[in-house]
Amino acid sequence: MPKVVDPAERRLLLAEAVLRVMRRDGLEQASVRNVAREAGLSMGSLRHYFASQSELMVFAFRTVIDRIESRLAGLEPEPDPRRRAQRVLNELLPLDDERRAENEVWLAFTSRAMVDPALRALRDEGYDALRAGCQTIVADLSAAGLAPTDVPAEAERLHALLDGLAVHAAMRPDIHTAESLTAAIARHLDALATERASRDASDRGERAAAQGGAP
Repeated sequence: MPKVVDPAERRLLLAEAVLRVMRRDGLEQASVRNVAREAGLSMGSLRHYFASQSELMVFAFRTVIDRIESRLAGLEPEPDPRRRAQRVLNELLPLDDERRAENEVWLAFTSRAMVDPALRALRDEGYDALRAGCQTIVADLSAAGLAPTDVPAEAERLHALLDGLAVHAAMRPDIHTAESLTAAIARHLDALATERASRDASDRGERAAAQGGAP
């Protein structure tokens, strides 16, 4: 009796093969032929699930995005806004082998998106999701008195920090370790709280001075 193949499982297997080839040999080697060989399938079998290399790349990119979103959704509830922010931000950094692999292929896909409109749409979706996530984190911290009140500006700064750390970790993982990355985020969160406390103290001083000088 012929073996029943689950199409969704087979597509995921091929996406994983794309990611392995990209990380080991580079994006330019993730051809239909090489991916089929990596997955232990014929090119004909691969084309049964993906009509083109672009379609395969888009699905692999989507797999990375879905994996990240699934991890974030699976985080345990955390009532403390500072700890919650640190936990979410840590999930977005390449702190272990799985996330380092995702980070490397994400950067490769981002580069390829410059010439592939389908990948560009996914790149923009991921960018917008991260930007919105930074906005939410900063808004929560600000509401708790742990970040400045200019939420849009601070969200942009946090977004830039995350992107910069991800690029640096891909370029020099020997320098930018899991410990140094988490420490950088912790320092930034500390700085936000300090800036807010300083601003609040300054505002109180100005109000007191204005009240004292009133006729």
